Amino acid sequence: MKYDEIAFPSGPRRDRADCHAWHFTGEGEALATEAGRPVAVMAHGLGGTKDSGLQPFAEALAAAGLDVLAFDYRGFGASGGSPRQTVSMAGQLEDYRAAMAAAARLPGVDPARLVLWGVSLAGGHVLAAAAHRDDVAAVVSLTPLVDGLAAGRHALSHHRPSAMLRSTVAGVRSRVGATRMMPVVARPGELGALTLDGCLEDYLALAGPTWRNEIDASVGLELGNHRPGRQARHVRAPLLVQIADLDRSAPPRAAAKAAFAGRAEVRHYPCDHFDVWPGKPWHEAAVRHQVAFLSRVLAPPGR
Repeated sequence: MKYDEIAFPSGPRRDRADCHAWHFTGEGEALATEAGRPVAVMAHGLGGTKDSGLQPFAEALAAAGLDVLAFDYRGFGASGGSPRQTVSMAGQLEDYRAAMAAAARLPGVDPARLVLWGVSLAGGHVLAAAAHRDDVAAVVSLTPLVDGLAAGRHALSHHRPSAMLRSTVAGVRSRVGATRMMPVVARPGELGALTLDGCLEDYLALAGPTWRNEIDASVGLELGNHRPGRQARHVRAPLLVQIADLDRSAPPRAAAKAAFAGRAEVRHYPCDHFDVWPGKPWHEAAVRHQVAFLSRVLAPPGR
């Protein structure tokens, strides 16, 4: 499926840069009204880029009748901005909201029917971005990371304390001194943000040409205060939360608590964090559930 490449500005004046995005035009009129088609804003997880596995999700939604705007955060992928490869939770949420504004301006879409789609780290961002808004018509949160403290405790059950200490020390040094980089994914025992057995292979299988296997080591400190799950109760739109019950990266219990607070439709999958991605066993089910949910909640009256 073809897409158009666009860019939109994000950030305060001193840090403003263009975010690069792909626009997929929705097919058919099944979800269209006189005001236009619904439009989904789509973003990746930790250190991810849109060319790293998002296209199959976007194409499935577009085939169902939604426009899709998939974008890279500032400092990542094809987007501008500096510093590069540095995660700012506030900055990424700002980028997500700028993408929502850009999506609302696309030709043929209904600006009052935004759909927020996020996976992993972005699965938490969509809860915060949707809170208190009436122009959001639906939210999809896939294997979301919604509580940084819970994620830290969860990580301790799967990592050696010495490995956690190494990454924490690297993060503190990066925060108080010169920026220090570490791999996004690495093998068990090596320094990296994601070092569980199989993570390196799973991420590399998705990696697109703009993705870089490095990230500012301070990301762990950013995650510590990250609690978007608290915003779930303020989401007014229908919400789908898709939980990997064996998730070793994003705590499934925290996701379930946020889903309950947001009165969400919940789908469970007996798999790990990366097993819902293209080429993995639970990808087709996850996509099928997203399309069914969105087709139902976005259907115009009388159809």
